[in-house]
Amino acid sequence: MSQAVFDRIIEDKLIAIVRGISGAEIAGLALALQKGGVRCIEVTFDPSGSERTADTPAAIRVIRETLGENVCVGAGTVMTAEQVCLAAEAGAEYIISPNVNEEVIRETKRLGRVSIPGAMTPTEVERAYFLGADLVKIFPAGVLGAAYMKAVKAPLRHIPIIAVGGVTVENCTEFIAAGAAGVGVGGNLVSSKLVKEGRFQEITAIASAYAAALSR
Repeated sequence: MSQAVFDRIIEDKLIAIVRGISGAEIAGLALALQKGGVRCIEVTFDPSGSERTADTPAAIRVIRETLGENVCVGAGTVMTAEQVCLAAEAGAEYIISPNVNEEVIRETKRLGRVSIPGAMTPTEVERAYFLGADLVKIFPAGVLGAAYMKAVKAPLRHIPIIAVGGVTVENCTEFIAAGAAGVGVGGNLVSSKLVKEGRFQEITAIASAYAAALSR
């Protein structure tokens, strides 16, 4: 594991989740997020078809070329060991999954990347950590709520957890107060509509609001 990447995620408490955006738009989006104080960006794979698989490594490369060491870039919705390799070769520094997949976790660790599998129940959280996860993603956090997060953390205080799914500017600090080490935010921060319309200043403003809330 890269300790520096892990430390940045813990320090910033915020990962911006980029889904379904590629090509010329990705550089502008990454710059907008970085201007708003985001230093961790996740680019997800599209599980609907293998023909889109190459889009994610390509987007990761663009972000790395655009912002260099100013941001930590990771891959999300990683479902196979092959995707772990593709993402790592492109420069992904952490690997995020929606589930607990032993093969994905082990390949992530073999390649020296930060492993962040997804879980919901305490049993899943503990198993992910046992298999080598560095952090565990609780999903869908917005549906489960901060009270659920607090209950899960009570017996599992040794496991760093991030809240993902339904996290807003208004409730993000509730998850931190409940014991989350950070949050991952997708559509509430990275609006595909704003990206398509080139309204990057608005994305920067939203990013700034999240960063400010989480720095308190």
